[in-house]
Amino acid sequence: MDALLAARSQMAVSMGFHIVFACIGMTMPVLMAYAEWKWLQTKEPVYLDLAKAWSKGVAIFFAVGAVSGTVLSFELGLLWPQFMEHAGPIIGMPFSWEGTAFFVEAIALGLFLYGWNKLNKWAHWASGAIVGLSGVASGILVVAANGWMNSPAGFDFVDGQFINIDPVAAMFNDAWFAEALHMVLAAFVSTSFAVAGVHAWLLMKNKTNVFHRKAMQIALLFGSITALLTPISGDIAAKGIAKRQPAKLAAMEAHYHTEKSADLIVGGIPDDETEVVNYALRLPGVLSFLAHGDFDAEVIGLDQIPKEERPPVLIVHIAFQIMILSGSFLAMISLIYLFLSWKKSPQLLKKWWLRLVTFCTPLGFIAVEAGWTVTEVGRQPWIIYGFMKT
Repeated sequence: MDALLAARSQMAVSMGFHIVFACIGMTMPVLMAYAEWKWLQTKEPVYLDLAKAWSKGVAIFFAVGAVSGTVLSFELGLLWPQFMEHAGPIIGMPFSWEGTAFFVEAIALGLFLYGWNKLNKWAHWASGAIVGLSGVASGILVVAANGWMNSPAGFDFVDGQFINIDPVAAMFNDAWFAEALHMVLAAFVSTSFAVAGVHAWLLMKNKTNVFHRKAMQIALLFGSITALLTPISGDIAAKGIAKRQPAKLAAMEAHYHTEKSADLIVGGIPDDETEVVNYALRLPGVLSFLAHGDFDAEVIGLDQIPKEERPPVLIVHIAFQIMILSGSFLAMISLIYLFLSWKKSPQLLKKWWLRLVTFCTPLGFIAVEAGWTVTEVGRQPWIIYGFMKT
């Protein structure tokens, strides 16, 4: 293993580990604050018990996420010094704001954990809400920096140097909104279904347990709504990728040849040597429509990308298919849940449903890991797209 592969592998493992806790850090405080709000509204003790129980989990995951995030910051400097030398002054602003959001979150979490029966009830709830808002803000700011790597902006590139830096333009690059929206929704989907799955598993042991039943209901409410919104944000992100990073889109879809009325490829195993996708289902013209809103539009293929600048097609395509499959399954479960909930169906406490929700526990995080694989591996060989190679 050479130094480059070792650095890439270490960064991938660290990011794959941290992203789980980042998702939990964005979502669990919101669930916690919602449970306390329900208690303030209804005075039902079960919601107070939920808020207190979830707050303990929030504290633990916050600590682990802080440590794993610190490891990543060290790795950026140690493994990719040239990147940080050039990119640091450009994308330093979102990172510094993320640090501010982190400290606000830490202070608010301290007030929430130790403020029971000491603060005014609504002031205590507000501290929990601030924890949730700060967590979401941290995620958005970090993703804005990643968006810049995919869609560099806010500078002039002259003689190999980045000059005339505009940090605001860099932060609010063309990719930041779509990436941030998709990431926040994905975080809520993955964490909410994981929480729902854990409580569904515990509920199978005792179906009369109100604590686990209410917990599952809250988690499925947030998970279902965001699971149905995520395909919309994904469509927005994909259209941006088609415009800004045609090589990434081509790798995602294993689209080897530039053509009009391009097929959407479902499944399949790409073969780079023959430039054919084996065992795939093809939907005529659908890729053109999804990418450009026109069934007859031309979609750039990998044949227009120099071979040394092509992403690893097999990895990106398989990861993209896993993300789509997992997300689609969770969206289907969400529709079923919302329908059964609307009908107030007793099926929601039946063993088949609880087993199905339990099965969903890891699927959101699998989709998140696959999605970040698409984002990062699909940008290769560039670390700053179009300007600096890894």
